[in-house]
Amino acid sequence: MSRSSVAVPFALAFALVLAGCDGSGVHGKPGAAGVRDPYFPKLGNGGYDVTHYGLTLDYEPSGRQLRGTAVITARATSDLSAFDLDLKGLEVHGVTVEGREARWNRAGQELTVHPRDGLDAGETFRVTVRYSGTPETLTDVDGSQEGWMRTADGSLALGEPTGSMTWFPGNNHPSDKASYDITVTVPKGLHAVSNGELTSETTKNGRTTFAWHTAEPMASYVATVAIGRYDISRSTTGKGLPVYVAVDPTQAEAGKKVPDRIAEILDWAEYNFGPYPFSSTGAIVERPGDAGYALETQNRPVFPGTTDTRILVHELAHQWFGDSVTPKSWRDMWLNEGFATYAEWLWQEDDGGDSAQDVFDALYAGDYYKSGAGNEALWAFPPGDPPSAAKISDPPVYDRGAMVLHKIRQKVGDDTFYDIVQGWAAAHRHGNADTDEFTAFVEKQAPDEDFGVIWKDWLYGEGKPAKP
Repeated sequence: MSRSSVAVPFALAFALVLAGCDGSGVHGKPGAAGVRDPYFPKLGNGGYDVTHYGLTLDYEPSGRQLRGTAVITARATSDLSAFDLDLKGLEVHGVTVEGREARWNRAGQELTVHPRDGLDAGETFRVTVRYSGTPETLTDVDGSQEGWMRTADGSLALGEPTGSMTWFPGNNHPSDKASYDITVTVPKGLHAVSNGELTSETTKNGRTTFAWHTAEPMASYVATVAIGRYDISRSTTGKGLPVYVAVDPTQAEAGKKVPDRIAEILDWAEYNFGPYPFSSTGAIVERPGDAGYALETQNRPVFPGTTDTRILVHELAHQWFGDSVTPKSWRDMWLNEGFATYAEWLWQEDDGGDSAQDVFDALYAGDYYKSGAGNEALWAFPPGDPPSAAKISDPPVYDRGAMVLHKIRQKVGDDTFYDIVQGWAAAHRHGNADTDEFTAFVEKQAPDEDFGVIWKDWLYGEGKPAKP
């Protein structure tokens, strides 16, 4: 190719860049395909912020077929010629932006949308995606399963950390929270349980539609849908908070006490952590083999069968720490799990069991875990900096994270400690925060104390810290 044949296209491309075009005649640039999370760099997307998801789903368990329409309302944070949504598997049948057909293409988990006219920074827009197929069950890097999981009589959708993209397109990262309306149609006789409040339940032509509304901001990884046969109980706490509990009939005996225990634990938690951050509460109690783990899905945590008080406390504490105050990235996982684990210790202490100091001492001495492997694992890495995505649910994040909180409590005393805990939950209510913000908050609340050793040795230090 001659030099002159290159010059015109190069000049044109340079002019387009200066004009803010991407070469398609549409102004702006494509939004980033990922928010560069340190452990899941492909999750999330750049260039916009979602404010609302409207999901209309129809599921047929016998054929495992899902049909969905997602209406996503968002605000552009930069001039956009294109933007990405996270969607794993499923077949896309059409995309519109502001009611006009839009071009789109797929590459892995990225659904790239090309609006006809581009989007201006600050502009609110609505994108609609029609899709269908058999939703996938993902195996996480730590070996656990998530996504859309088949159960004995339906399905269960769990999203931590990546699984939500298997059943709806979106900005699948904790840093972008939104309100939700989730409407699910299933065969008559089955229930579809989700987050927030049930606003309607209607049956027509042998199928029942359940409409759920979540007004408070919610991260995609704590959105859920549980489809199957459930015993449903509705009640209220002493303060009038609605409690909606769905229990698999095979777990009916175990589930009888759940509503009362939830009300009791929430009273205790509000005293310690501040006002409950959501407009309803409850639980989904599945068969033990359906998921194999509990998860803090917003308003309505999921439990694997028989639910003991310790697990209830842990997942309900997450409603403050994880669901309301949500990490900015998955590196900050200890802010979820450390707080929820420490809540277990505090409950036990207040309920006449071992004190938090007793648990801390046993962990440090190596007498807490039944297996010696657990004792070694506790000091494998610092809670503030897990070495990989596969480690964000390991013992240092949970137990050593709780030990960091106990060290703060030791340093400042109970009065200031609970001021810190309640102040943190209030300051970032329904928002996002990271570890640097937490350490700065603690130091501001106790300006006369030196937390340097706690941060250096317990939060970020390698190996077992010197004896406290």
